[in-house]
Amino acid sequence: MIVRAAAAADHPAIRSVVAAAFDRAEEADIVEAVRVDGAALVELVAVEDGETVGHVLFNRMTCRPALFAAGLAPLAVAPNHQGRGVGTALARAGLGRCRDLGAKACVVLGAPAYYGRFGFSVAPNTVSSPYAGLAAFQALEFEPGALARPIAVAYPSAFG
Repeated sequence: MIVRAAAAADHPAIRSVVAAAFDRAEEADIVEAVRVDGAALVELVAVEDGETVGHVLFNRMTCRPALFAAGLAPLAVAPNHQGRGVGTALARAGLGRCRDLGAKACVVLGAPAYYGRFGFSVAPNTVSSPYAGLAAFQALEFEPGALARPIAVAYPSAFG
């Protein structure tokens, strides 16, 4: 399996993988809208034997006061490739790229047991968001103390 940056030629396959993984088109629509809005920070695909089997998108979050933060969403793996480490490889590679770009933190809305393995934990009470207080709303600091001060984070408008 190869994990690489997504290219425009990958967009149809990405749409198929994301829609199949979530069993609906809404998340695939979000991916496309984030691209159109220019809010994509890192977008990767996993390719196995020439077939796109996974996708992850990291978004530029709006933060007040200003902070360079990423939002992981969505992470999708084709149903027939789930449970084989594809999502783990995509998440690890994407987090590394966000860190390399200078992001100070990343947030995710997802299963705590899954995302905890990458270092995410419940977002601190200093982070306000419509999802604040939910166990699924998690954060990972790339720079220690990045989320120590009160901050409001918002996903791109494509998330509705």
